[in-house]
Amino acid sequence: MSAIAITLNLLLAILLTAALAMGWRLNRRLIVLRDSHEGFAKAVGELDQAAQRAEQGLADLRAATDEATDLLADRIEKARALTQKLERLTDRSSPSPAAAPAPRAREMDLELELSRPLEPGRLGALMGGARTPRPRPTPPPVRREPLAARPRAPEDDLFDEPVGRMPISAMLGARR
Repeated sequence: MSAIAITLNLLLAILLTAALAMGWRLNRRLIVLRDSHEGFAKAVGELDQAAQRAEQGLADLRAATDEATDLLADRIEKARALTQKLERLTDRSSPSPAAAPAPRAREMDLELELSRPLEPGRLGALMGGARTPRPRPTPPPVRREPLAARPRAPEDDLFDEPVGRMPISAMLGARR
């Protein structure tokens, strides 16, 4: 054999080995791709099942809402009927004047007094009665934590000193 034939056979062997290595790598990648494709198909199937369950849940929720709406409408109708019946019963029974409570009688006296024409001295008396001080409710005490008890946040440093006293380098972050 000549040197040229041996060189060509070696070159052919190297090329065949390289093709074999490339084929092996390609086969591994195809196996990984096929596995991921199967996993993707499985995930799509699970997603489809979840969407079907969600649709069924929404249909059940709509049916329950319709049922609750009908039930509530019936109850409102019954409440209105009972309210009208109660109003009729209270209108039929009129309280006796002797049994009327004192505040109601006082209100009637005030109405009569207000219906009379205003006299100059009477206006001042009415206005003076309107100015009687009423006790104001006291607000509940505000509970505040001491500053040392809570952890310091980074933004707390922004408000430690007034801006006029801070050096410009501190305001700009001391760029270098």
